Amino acid sequence: MSTGFLPDRGNDQQTGPDRGPDRGPDCGDLARGFVPFPQDRADEYRRAGYWADRALDTILSDAAAAWPSKPAIVDAERSFTFAELDVLADRAAAGLAHLGIAAGDRVLLQLPNSCQFAIALFALLRAGAVPVMCLPGHRTAELGHFAEVSGAVALIIPDQAAGFDYREMATQLVGEHAALRHVVVDGDSGPFVPWSSIAAFDGAPVERPALDPSLPALLLVSGGTTGLPKLIARTHNDYVYNAVACAQTCEMTAADAYLVALPAGHNFPLACPGLLGSMTVGATTVFTADPSPENAFALIDRYSITVTGLVNALAKVWAQACEWEPVLPTSLRYVQVGGSRMSPEEARFILERLTPGMSQIFGMAEGMLNFTRPGDPEDVVVHTQGRPMSPHDEMRVVDDNGDEVPPGEEGELLVRGPYTLNGYYRADDANARSFSPDGFYRSGDRVRIFTEGPRAGYVEVVGRIKDVIHRGGETVSATDLEDHLHTHPAVYAAAAVALPDEYLGEKICAAVVFRGKPITLAELNAFLDERGASKHARPDVLVAVPSLPSTAVGKVDKKQLVARLSAP
Repeated sequence: MSTGFLPDRGNDQQTGPDRGPDRGPDCGDLARGFVPFPQDRADEYRRAGYWADRALDTILSDAAAAWPSKPAIVDAERSFTFAELDVLADRAAAGLAHLGIAAGDRVLLQLPNSCQFAIALFALLRAGAVPVMCLPGHRTAELGHFAEVSGAVALIIPDQAAGFDYREMATQLVGEHAALRHVVVDGDSGPFVPWSSIAAFDGAPVERPALDPSLPALLLVSGGTTGLPKLIARTHNDYVYNAVACAQTCEMTAADAYLVALPAGHNFPLACPGLLGSMTVGATTVFTADPSPENAFALIDRYSITVTGLVNALAKVWAQACEWEPVLPTSLRYVQVGGSRMSPEEARFILERLTPGMSQIFGMAEGMLNFTRPGDPEDVVVHTQGRPMSPHDEMRVVDDNGDEVPPGEEGELLVRGPYTLNGYYRADDANARSFSPDGFYRSGDRVRIFTEGPRAGYVEVVGRIKDVIHRGGETVSATDLEDHLHTHPAVYAAAAVALPDEYLGEKICAAVVFRGKPITLAELNAFLDERGASKHARPDVLVAVPSLPSTAVGKVDKKQLVARLSAP
């Protein structure tokens, strides 16, 4: 398939479109394999006022100037004002530079929800480095892939979390990836560099590098629809706009407080509006690594939390818990719920039990975001997944041939706009599949856009085209899991499919044809653990089957398989 305006993927893009004003130092290695916005669209976004040509870390600088004494970040152990966070970020940036982290270097960031996450994130940005936003559940398979693709030179991890020793994983990664020269550990560092020495560095401050705002500020990870997750380069320009516009859409002010209950490295709690969006209006961000109703409700009550983002499964648990928890989340005025399609009945349940300010959100780390807004009629909130955040978001709905369907009919959603990527980072093959010739991203979601009445312009997600499983807000590639399964010597053939689940939304079922005696689910997941597969990509159900149904062209017929597995 022709990739149109996406030229020279995988080559140095130094002279490519949208070099932006006041270009900083040579970042040729960072730009290699990055697909920039084409110049005509970049100019349009600047004229519209969406892009301010400023570095992502200026979100903190501006907040420290405007609200110096206001609490910026809070966790179970500590709290820092915007001015204090600004100083801590500068100090840690100098520590990172002293360690050898240079402008343009990629650094794998894998810290749990805490103030240290925010300090490390801004320290990396201040040093001119590019954080790769790893999630706590990622293991050696994913981190090794991210290190290989990005050329990362460092890894920042906790010592242990949720019973997992990240230092052992780091030892393996360093042995397999020569470019990973530094490992920084928050906690008992063992043979590695302690984060405390970076955070408390008392040497000369680092001189902030002049950065090109049209180059990547950070790398998010995709949900993984085919194979291992891909890297999503978000530029300074598009991500600042993402954070600012999301906060405006949610009508946030300095009087709000945002709870990060999902893993902070996700796009959703990071900038939709999340930590970064909250900072743009002076709102406090509270971190928790325990999203259980008992803990979360206590935090909501203690800090008067007004805004948060939840996946559907967690929102339903919170709504149910309102029946018995002694402390209720009465201060919540706006709760974004997304991650997978929600039925109207589920939406009403959350509206009635948890908060009348529930909002549906449909988006992707690749960019495009749709929200229902505060004040939208209940019919819109219950029956749609929102409308585009930006006036310059472009949407097409196409059939299997790529032709646009008549208005109001179903098809695959294609998108582009001022904060949607133009190509995955260093992923030529994926880009050839994932983008139309004129630069629209193929979302893989089957939608329809309403054309009449109060729902006009709003999107309804009716299914998906890509082979993925939405488990508890995580997008799991069925293909990637199947690749892992097929390496087990007892497995002859395997298919990973989604089965409905009241709490997770979808659970992962591995249907396996064994070569001999079947193994147990525990044995299979132990094998996946040894292979370094993501924690959130482990099967919940293992079913031994004599054979897998196939289509006329010989592919596994997953619709028929799910029907068989779901039959009473």
